[in-house]
Amino acid sequence: MTEGLRERKKRQTRQHISDVATGLFLERGFDAVTIAEIAAAADVSVNTVYNYFPAKEDLFLDREDDVVQWLATVVRDRPAGESAAEAVLRALRAEVVALSPRLGLVDGYDRFMRVIGRSQALRSRLFDIRHRAVGAVVDVLAGEAGAEADGPLPALVASQLGWIHGHVVEFIQHELMAGRTAAEASRAALGVLDEIETLLGDRLLGYARRPAV
Repeated sequence: MTEGLRERKKRQTRQHISDVATGLFLERGFDAVTIAEIAAAADVSVNTVYNYFPAKEDLFLDREDDVVQWLATVVRDRPAGESAAEAVLRALRAEVVALSPRLGLVDGYDRFMRVIGRSQALRSRLFDIRHRAVGAVVDVLAGEAGAEADGPLPALVASQLGWIHGHVVEFIQHELMAGRTAAEASRAALGVLDEIETLLGDRLLGYARRPAV
């Protein structure tokens, strides 16, 4: 469906507010900036800001829905013959090689991480995002598990997949904050993924293997 003029203007306004807010947060820190200051800098009303971003944290973490659903989508869309863990490892390697912003593989991303590190509100929101991401994977695995849906395995496996994703993201963040470039962090992250795979048992690596066609 073609985007209409109204929808395009709303999208542009939302992006403008987000960009202005991010600039202020990077300059002064998340907790030091008020919604009123963001509204004034973006030349909109405070109510307009809240219409697009119900909470202040939404202004900085404005791709939250994508982050929450990414793991679940990878597991749900895995091809025939591939297990849930294999799908996540494959997708993470592809994201790392592509220097994906989804994993923070952008030169200068350490500035964003420092803003988060100084704000308890943002750290709490990130914890909640990761918890919901694991919950979304549980829903996918439980939906496929049939008679085993009420057992512990869907939640246990989803937690492990969430750990794999979270560890890779945190490793990349650590590398960037240590002064590495995105390309350098990418190469190191591929080695970490190889190490993670060697630590996984056959039961996890084979769980929820999609039947071959």
